[in-house]
Amino acid sequence: MIAFPNCKINLGLNILAKKEDGFHDLETFFFPVNIHDVLELLPSSEKKVQLDSSGILTGAPEKNICVKAYNLIKKDYPDLPIVKMHLHKSIPMGAGLGGGSADGVATLQLLNKKFSLHLTEKQLSSYALQLGSDCPFFLINKPCLASGRGETLEPVRFSLSGYKIVIVNPGVHISTAEAFKRITPFIPKKRIKEIITQPIETWKKELTNDFEESVFEKFPVIHQLKNELYETGAIYAAMSGSGSTVYGIFKADSAINYTAKAGYFYKVIEAA
Repeated sequence: MIAFPNCKINLGLNILAKKEDGFHDLETFFFPVNIHDVLELLPSSEKKVQLDSSGILTGAPEKNICVKAYNLIKKDYPDLPIVKMHLHKSIPMGAGLGGGSADGVATLQLLNKKFSLHLTEKQLSSYALQLGSDCPFFLINKPCLASGRGETLEPVRFSLSGYKIVIVNPGVHISTAEAFKRITPFIPKKRIKEIITQPIETWKKELTNDFEESVFEKFPVIHQLKNELYETGAIYAAMSGSGSTVYGIFKADSAINYTAKAGYFYKVIEAA
């Protein structure tokens, strides 16, 4: 059984407050993007779950979110058969694209379907949240306003049809936990829910990502990417999540003259 988990970008990201439990209240807009990993799940005669991978290096299998997702369900369903998984990784990691979260959720969904566990959406969402704050989004996988830790989701009718999205990642890995430490929370005058209803041309001055200032200071190459996308005609450009991916939104009929440096991840996506 095979799944093709996709990634997302953040249109704006505001850190509103830090809670006593150490988590942060935030607001952002998740927009799904058609860049995919490939995850295959098969029954296995081995004694424990296995994961091998190809494409982008993923590190130790036992630390992979797919294995964590399997073990999470195995804990509640002891009779869950042992499986072997193969993950072909195309989405950069530590990049603000949610590729790992998407892989974890795809594992939950494949296990549910393959072994007829009959998990409800509420149960799947609970498992997903245990894997990561943005994981529940990938169960919906449609444009959503997100609040709380990122798990409170409000699907929104929203389209970028008529535009292209240029995605660039310089190969810099950014720790989300470290990025949060450098943030001073505040509540902006205008909220993301209002800004995204405006013409995209207005976003440059109003739609912000609170992680950018500290990340750009530590990694100037990421700030440079954003400037380069504007210089080559982007209507709007920003860092996604806590970085290090930067995206630019271009009109679909515009010529894109941006050239990524060797070794950079680079994709041009027709937006939906």
